[in-house]
Amino acid sequence: MLAARSSGGGVGGPGGGHQPPNVHRKQSVASLSGSKAHRSNSQDAKRNSFSGKKVAQQRHKAALIRELETGWYLRMFGLGKEETVAHKTGMPYRNLGKSGLRVSCLGLGTWVTFGGQVTDEEAYSVARQFNLIPPVCEQAEYHLFQREKVEVQLPELYHKIGVGAMTWSPLACGIITGKYENGIPESSRASMKSYQWLKEKIVSEDGRKQQAKLKELNHIAEKLGCTLPQLAVAWCLRNEGVSSVLLGTSNPEQLTENLGAIQVLPKMTSHVVSDIDHILGNRPYSKKDYRS
Repeated sequence: MLAARSSGGGVGGPGGGHQPPNVHRKQSVASLSGSKAHRSNSQDAKRNSFSGKKVAQQRHKAALIRELETGWYLRMFGLGKEETVAHKTGMPYRNLGKSGLRVSCLGLGTWVTFGGQVTDEEAYSVARQFNLIPPVCEQAEYHLFQREKVEVQLPELYHKIGVGAMTWSPLACGIITGKYENGIPESSRASMKSYQWLKEKIVSEDGRKQQAKLKELNHIAEKLGCTLPQLAVAWCLRNEGVSSVLLGTSNPEQLTENLGAIQVLPKMTSHVVSDIDHILGNRPYSKKDYRS
């Protein structure tokens, strides 16, 4: 038989038995499959190459768009690249996770949490450990009646790793302006329903004590030739750990008045600061006093 005479199979072949008739078909199928796999791998490689080029083109396009946006922003404000945060800090712009944002540095706010309150020092350590962007500032409430965090907790970070403070509410939601001295004006923030908590704070016993202290502080402001709000903002700026003070105003006149605090800052001598501390009576205790 033809099958018996085939080499390696039939009678006298290895094992002395008949070779299964479908062996050659299997070999042919295997050979065909191998050639198909080779073509498939070649096609996959081409697709991957095309996909890689497409991704590279998209990244290049996105980089150009970011460059144009940055250039437009700088021109709009009359700035040069040497004035950008990335240039001044030496930290390049990098992607902020999957947000699509490009940032050079980060700051932490009072309410930033990641499964619990995270301190600047913890965030800084993690960032350095994994070569990430570390925080360079802390956004904290700071005014004449709120001093603990900025004057006790943050100074060590400022001196150890250079984390400054961007403070907010220097006028304590308008309390330090003196407009609540004789009650709650109808047009004031505290008269609004959504600010009932502020009204309760002002009319409380502590609120009345604060108004009495503000009257005394107003005498210091008069001696320095400034308004009470200007004195309060300058008092915040005099702290070496405060990088900037965030102002909240409802009209241009208030903004102009608050910016006048820059002229008052040179007058904030240690004697003036001591007089303010004496009136307030709330200077927090710290083992290491870094305050200026």
